[in-house]
Amino acid sequence: MGLLERCQELFNTSNLYEVLGVNKEASEADIRKSYYKVSLKVHPDRAPEDPRATEKFQVLGKLYAVLSDKEQRAIYDEQGVVDEESDVLSQDRCWEEYWRLLFPKITVQDILEFEKKYKGSDEEREDVIRLYMQHEGDMDAITASVLCCSQEDEPRLCSIIQEAIKSGQVEAFPAFTKESKAKKRARRKRADQEQQEAEEMKKEMGLNDEDESLVMMLKQKQQSREKNFNSFLSDLEAKYSKQSTKPQKGKKAKK
Repeated sequence: MGLLERCQELFNTSNLYEVLGVNKEASEADIRKSYYKVSLKVHPDRAPEDPRATEKFQVLGKLYAVLSDKEQRAIYDEQGVVDEESDVLSQDRCWEEYWRLLFPKITVQDILEFEKKYKGSDEEREDVIRLYMQHEGDMDAITASVLCCSQEDEPRLCSIIQEAIKSGQVEAFPAFTKESKAKKRARRKRADQEQQEAEEMKKEMGLNDEDESLVMMLKQKQQSREKNFNSFLSDLEAKYSKQSTKPQKGKKAKK
């Protein structure tokens, strides 16, 4: 059975882009990020309750191998077919190893260095504006989604949004411009509670003051516990994993 048929069987669509939840015009970075998120959901170690998790994970690996190869992607876009005999879809490849080469585990130092570069950057501003539009001005959702965001960052994020509204770049959603004081207080209360929990975690883990910002950042992103925490790490790993480890085209895993 070919790749397209396997996608239809396992994901109810033979469209490679639809499996990843992106459109045909998606950039390489968007495809990479979406592949990471979807594959993480069906990874055999993370979805032991799914009897077909291994099959889905392998199919997603092949799918990404096709869309990340310019030649193979062009063929698929133009003809709607996949070259099943290509080196890209080598049957001898270990797709778990392929995935790990693409997405090596990030370290504490990776996160800390990223945080320093990200805050106040043009990239952060673009992310804030995108999330503002996506959540239609809901600051609860925005602050829960922005990378490296803590309660102390909220005034700065609001300023970014206010400037974008003033310049006409985005519309003024009532959820933002008319947010109630009660909702703001509730968000602050949750943040204070998370800060206290982070302090307790810091003591339990024996971390020093230099690690405090990391703990606070991770705890802030853990508002919905494992789901949001994993989402944060997924975004970070998918977007900033080391590019130097990208597998070579047609390379087969050692047996």
